[in-house]
Amino acid sequence: MASSTRLIFGFHAVTSRLRQNPDSIQEIFVDAARVDQRARGLMNLADSQKIRLTSCESSTLTSMTGSDHHQGVVANVDFSRSHIDIDDVLDALTEPARLLVLDGIQDPHNLGACLRVADAFCVHAVIAPKDRAVGLTSTVYKVSSGAADTVPYIAVTNLARTLRQLKERGIWVIGTAEDADNDLTHFQINTPVAWVFGSEEKGMRRLTREVCDQLVRIPMAGSVESLNISVTVGICLFETHRQQSKF
Repeated sequence: MASSTRLIFGFHAVTSRLRQNPDSIQEIFVDAARVDQRARGLMNLADSQKIRLTSCESSTLTSMTGSDHHQGVVANVDFSRSHIDIDDVLDALTEPARLLVLDGIQDPHNLGACLRVADAFCVHAVIAPKDRAVGLTSTVYKVSSGAADTVPYIAVTNLARTLRQLKERGIWVIGTAEDADNDLTHFQINTPVAWVFGSEEKGMRRLTREVCDQLVRIPMAGSVESLNISVTVGICLFETHRQQSKF
């Protein structure tokens, strides 16, 4: 069985985890050379939560994370302490659901950016397949700037089945595709919604696409053929937020 313990790094990621889910942190490693106010603030927060702090060399942190962008702070996190499923999220809502579904995102920088966008536009959860997707890596946590802790990330074994279950709960499943007939600028979004986006290169898988209630495209007037996935997500979620804020 794969270990549920992984490393996250960077001040945004570690501080967010300290504030949102401190019980999941087993230990925090801090660069001994960091004696600035930001480092002291993080260490004080960790101390208030009675979390073990270990001082070490910056080179040790680089070796642990495989990156020199750790900012002098690394946390060992037990992700089994933060499990949540989609029913937990939906049952707790007092407003129409707004979900983001990512079908096979491979790049951790893209997933981290998508999580930041999801947080910005009040998405209740991000859903993705367990297999053939990057998952919540240390890089994702770093890029998300804390959004990986504020937006529930739910990995499912069967994405098409999960989408059908969402539809049974009255959630409109909207897929994005370049060949869609519907134009986002003329598309009304006034119901609980799950936006579905495919992988960077291949788009949505066939079964995922077939489950969608409707397909939508973003009109583009320039010479490029496509946008980065996080940009596409941002455009669709902004439009959703704009329209639903009227109601």
